[in-house]
Amino acid sequence: MPATPDQLFAKLDALGIAHTTVKHPPLFTVEQSQALRGKIPGGHTKNLFLRDKKSALFLVVALEDAAIELKNLHRRLGANGRFSFGAADLLRELLGVEPGAVTPFGALNDTAGRVQVVLDAAMMEHTILNYHPLDNRMTTSIARDDLVKFLEATGHPPRIVPVSGPGAAEPQ
Repeated sequence: MPATPDQLFAKLDALGIAHTTVKHPPLFTVEQSQALRGKIPGGHTKNLFLRDKKSALFLVVALEDAAIELKNLHRRLGANGRFSFGAADLLRELLGVEPGAVTPFGALNDTAGRVQVVLDAAMMEHTILNYHPLDNRMTTSIARDDLVKFLEATGHPPRIVPVSGPGAAEPQ
């Protein structure tokens, strides 16, 4: 069984990570999030669950309005061939979330460490970041450094690289 939001909150608490959560109607898209979220401070985000031609898996996390050129992103990340979106059943199996609730907090469920987490450098300029806590009926705010701490604790040390904006097209 995948972790529940309460289990996620308990993990954050055990790591000494401050977090706040706001409940709201289910949100499936960035557009819905922008319309319904109210006044939650911090950077608001989108998450792309991707696989390369050799089935390596990536979770790319960026600001909600980031322009990410998928056509060349595989070069930037050293992937094998162009990216396609990961299947919904694989998303459920590995990250324990449904489409529309994709979140870096899903790393808690990927105990085998199959998914590589990539955080956009532009997103990491925000002090506070917002993600669904495994459920798209809530938004959880967390400090950017605490996000890194959480990901490392789950065995997913993130790569922080530009995946949007200037410099994102060149291989790193």
